[in-house]
Amino acid sequence: MLLVSSFRGNAQNGTERKQLFDFNWKFFLGDTAAGRLKDFNDKNWRSIDLPHDWSIEGKISPENPTGGEGGYFPAGIGWYRKTFKFPGEWKSKKVSIYFEGVYMNSEVFINGKSLGIHPYGYTSFVYDLSPYLDFNSENVIAVKVDNSQQVNSRWYSGSGIYRHVWMEVTDPVHIAHWGVAITTPEVSSKKATVQIKTLIKNETGMAQSVVISTRLRDPNAKNAGNNQIKVQLAANSEQEIAQTIMVPDPMLWTPETPHLYNVQIQLLKNKKVVDDTKTNFGIRSIKFTAENGFQLNGKVIKLNGGCLHHDNGCLGAAAFDRAEERKVELLKEAGFNAVRTSHNPPSEVFLNACDRLGLLVMDEAFDCWRVGKKKYDYAQYFDRWWKRDLDAMVLRDRNHPSIIMWSIGNEIVERGSPEAVETAKMLAGAVKEIDTTRPVTSAIVEAGKDWAALDPLMAAHDVGGYNYHLWNAPADHQRVPSRIIVQTESYPKDAFANWKLVQNRNYIIGDFVWTAVDYLGESGIGRWYYSGDVPGEHWEHDLFPWHGAYCGDIDITGWRKPISHYRSMLYNNTEKLYMAVREPDPTPLEIKTTWWSVWPTWESWNWPAFAGQDIQVEIYSKYPRVRLYLDDKLIGEKSTTGEQEYKATFTVPYSPGKLKAVGLDNDKEIESTILQTSGDAAKIQLTADRKEIAANGQDLSYVTIELTDKDGIFQPNASNLLHFKIEGPGTIAGVANADMKDTDPYAGNARKAWHGHALVVIRSTHGTGDIKLDVSSPGLSGATLTIKSFQKK
Repeated sequence: MLLVSSFRGNAQNGTERKQLFDFNWKFFLGDTAAGRLKDFNDKNWRSIDLPHDWSIEGKISPENPTGGEGGYFPAGIGWYRKTFKFPGEWKSKKVSIYFEGVYMNSEVFINGKSLGIHPYGYTSFVYDLSPYLDFNSENVIAVKVDNSQQVNSRWYSGSGIYRHVWMEVTDPVHIAHWGVAITTPEVSSKKATVQIKTLIKNETGMAQSVVISTRLRDPNAKNAGNNQIKVQLAANSEQEIAQTIMVPDPMLWTPETPHLYNVQIQLLKNKKVVDDTKTNFGIRSIKFTAENGFQLNGKVIKLNGGCLHHDNGCLGAAAFDRAEERKVELLKEAGFNAVRTSHNPPSEVFLNACDRLGLLVMDEAFDCWRVGKKKYDYAQYFDRWWKRDLDAMVLRDRNHPSIIMWSIGNEIVERGSPEAVETAKMLAGAVKEIDTTRPVTSAIVEAGKDWAALDPLMAAHDVGGYNYHLWNAPADHQRVPSRIIVQTESYPKDAFANWKLVQNRNYIIGDFVWTAVDYLGESGIGRWYYSGDVPGEHWEHDLFPWHGAYCGDIDITGWRKPISHYRSMLYNNTEKLYMAVREPDPTPLEIKTTWWSVWPTWESWNWPAFAGQDIQVEIYSKYPRVRLYLDDKLIGEKSTTGEQEYKATFTVPYSPGKLKAVGLDNDKEIESTILQTSGDAAKIQLTADRKEIAANGQDLSYVTIELTDKDGIFQPNASNLLHFKIEGPGTIAGVANADMKDTDPYAGNARKAWHGHALVVIRSTHGTGDIKLDVSSPGLSGATLTIKSFQKK
């Protein structure tokens, strides 16, 4: 099977087919009906560039109507306007505007004319502008975004035009929007059969004769095959053209070797190019069976997956390219090989990064069907919009090699009813009208009755998605041997038990933990608390100031929690030794955990309040035995096999010093890791993930802040208030720590450290030169960092 990503346009007749339309917008927070009018005076509106999320800029407050589900952020109504002129040569062109995502209930106007309403905040949509353009004067695009009906989401959604906007300019005879589909019915190491289907539209009143010319290039940009077909198009018609190209000795796409080919499709009329597109793609085969599980290119792959919401932490929902790419990098570094885009289609650039970096994807459509979970959620739009939104997801995303499954829903409320079975069949059928190459699943959780009662719903899917129910898979296999099972959500604390089930049963293809990365909203899920605090789960109480989730393997600054290292060690061989310390009970209080939490565990040997008291030290190791030393004195030696495989726990009376864990093989010490007691915080250490960024107004550098003592030893208890100052062609896009109880603003120039860590995100402007970041805190030595902003050639 061969799949495609990154549908991009080339220049045709000197006009760029797809042009970024993100810059120089005006924004107003509030409602003004006159904002749609062409001659409306918006000079006092705020000037912004997209992508933009106004919710993250606001104050976190229990008074905000989004409540705990939305992280207590503001919502409301906002207006966007952009004034522009079109070149005269575009008069004969077809001009469209393409929105990758607007949350939510958007209405788009061109020169005062309404082009339409799009309720769902997560699917992409396009409008034809051609009939309404004024080529003699300025034009105005206006967008009303209505996120005022709350609550409409069970997690943080953000508000506004939070993904890219594009202007698409084509000849009246052109390749349709999302009009390319590429598959390979046969793939081997020796050859691949590439089938390319291209939908061509003739939007003129005359018959047209065109040639469709297709060329493949391999990952080294060498020619890999060509094909040409002459096509006759009737007036005002469309036609799908199929072409087949054989690729010898293909370089197969895998997570380890994500090779990407490229296909260029040109339309020629009278030997003149009238449309030209390029698309990256990857050649790979997928197969799902109960006997062998999931096979990629004939090899069995077990999915070590994580669920992921769409927000970017301190940036809110704004889908900057670098922020989306960094998420994929973090998942790969944490050992995940798969991601579930819970519970909505992700951004295009996220999927492009999954293609390029090698991360398998379960692409999900909806969180609900006809019965809602919140008063104003998607259920109120489902009957009118499900087909358009589902088609938008599959048509847009069908060509990404990273996507291996479609998910049509999550924990559907009506799941126990016969109507849900019919809806699932309807949705699965609609997916397969577009794409028959991937299986359809959805995430199913028990419905308060016998689990077997959900068998008819499971049967409407190709793969059974289990939320928190994998323990029942062996019995289900006895009852329904043909069922292929994936755990679509699991508790972090059950990592080892789930890993054993996945490893030992072919019909179970993998596990997706809830969740891969901490996120805003669903406030308090994954929390631990102390006796005397409000007890229970996040849905039982208002837990403000909690405003986000702490159930992720990775926190919102990008720091990998201990559970992340443990999970990766179960599935991978990339790391073999890790040590962390369980936070002790603050007697007389006790630490209480919740369903999605694990015990608070830290990379810390700084526990001054617990001198002489027993503390639990955890060592995760792929070595069969480990030793623990304190100041070079042997504390003990233990096995890491058995019921808690790859883990050993030591009880150590606390005293400051150097704690060292050592991995042994045949009684030989092979590898070690250290936790060392530090002094008081004295220095600020800055580390940028990128020292050079593009001067395009959207590129980012993530700067991690660690506080150390005077000798440079990390101080894990530091909570100093940090101040950020920036000079040069850059701005502060966001600031954060990982404390989901800290309600200080994410948009600002100050933030407290939490457990010694903080994060500041630098955004480029359109200027080049040095961006200087200065970080200071009273009583600490300050630190500076320089990032170069350059003009890409």
